Amino acid sequence: MSGSDTFAFMMLVIGVIAVLGMITRAYTRRLALRERQLELAAQTAATQAAHAATENTRLEARVRVLERIATGAGSLTAPDLAAEIELLRDAPSH
Repeated sequence: MSGSDTFAFMMLVIGVIAVLGMITRAYTRRLALRERQLELAAQTAATQAAHAATENTRLEARVRVLERIATGAGSLTAPDLAAEIELLRDAPSH
């Protein structure tokens, strides 16, 4: 091999190493971005689950009151029944 062939080969090796380095860097950044996107999706899902649990608890409490009214548990008098209904009516519905 002549000196120019050796030089060309060395430049080719250096070029391949540089390109592989750039590809590796780009792939690493893409993985970091994907990881961040998954973290944000998990946070959003956790927030939605907490909101759903709160709403479920609120609705269960309302159903218990309605069951008590419908079954007449404790023999509700008319004024007591009216008060229970007004409490349900005044409660926030969201």
